[in-house]
Amino acid sequence: MSYRRRDLREAATLRIVSLLPSATEIACALGFRDALVGRSHECDFPAGVGALPALTAPKLDVRAASRAIDDRVKQLVRDGLSVYRVDAERLRALAPDVILTQSQCAVCAASPADLEAALGDWTGAPPVVVSLEPATLADVWEDFERVALALGAGGRGRALAAGLSSRVADLGERAGRAAARPRTACLEWLDPPMAAGNWVPELVAIAQGDPIFGATGAHSPWISVAELAAGDPDAIVALPCGFDLERTHEELAPLLARPDFAALRAVREGRLYVADGNAYFNRPGPRLVDSLAILCEMLHPELFAPRRRGVGWKRLSAHPGPTLAR
Repeated sequence: MSYRRRDLREAATLRIVSLLPSATEIACALGFRDALVGRSHECDFPAGVGALPALTAPKLDVRAASRAIDDRVKQLVRDGLSVYRVDAERLRALAPDVILTQSQCAVCAASPADLEAALGDWTGAPPVVVSLEPATLADVWEDFERVALALGAGGRGRALAAGLSSRVADLGERAGRAAARPRTACLEWLDPPMAAGNWVPELVAIAQGDPIFGATGAHSPWISVAELAAGDPDAIVALPCGFDLERTHEELAPLLARPDFAALRAVREGRLYVADGNAYFNRPGPRLVDSLAILCEMLHPELFAPRRRGVGWKRLSAHPGPTLAR
């Protein structure tokens, strides 16, 4: 959809609504924290943004088990319904100049269709709508510039992208000294299993791992435990969308209870890791660089100190049982 661009030169009075956690992080990294007036229900970083009015809500119980969440999402999509509600009345009352949203995934956050319905009877000058759809790291860096341009600060976007690209290059160079490239399976959902796609295989490759499922720039594919077994990964990283470390550990239980999964070499030998996918890997924003650092720490402990262990990732010890190693 297309809306008339407002004159955004008066940055001091700019009003921004972000309906996407990664876009919220981008806006804050660009220096527009004080211009944010509304957020999605999932926007929780940086500290303090949770105090902003939440304008979206899920149409499912996010506390349910992974299988139940997946069943409900598939039912909504099959029925042609959105996974989220947008509070149109509250959105209009906030009168934003710019709305940041996404068009990549109907399951991840409010979509352009959700927003179009909410803005259907908008009166007065309409807001600028910036819809993000990244699939690779290069797309993410370009999104920094797109958001910055929409906010009248294109130079900040270029500087942010350049700085993060430099950090990625430095981490990749260090990882390049590794003696081996562990064959790595990253799981974006656990029950049923889904391999991570988009930018995650790219991060694994930069971290000098060999991503054996999922393809850079492609949507995340469903896989079976039999396919996992056939791939025989050296390492498995569980980083499900929307879950933190503890929730991921809990949701691994159905998989770990399966003899075929427990028999996987990576599980038996203690190279099953959990990561905070909600905070890192599944948010295409500035913290993707931290996601790369997490992979480097997991895959090459001989080269990288475990600075983010316990916060961004943990290893599941093989014995006794599936416990989180410190």
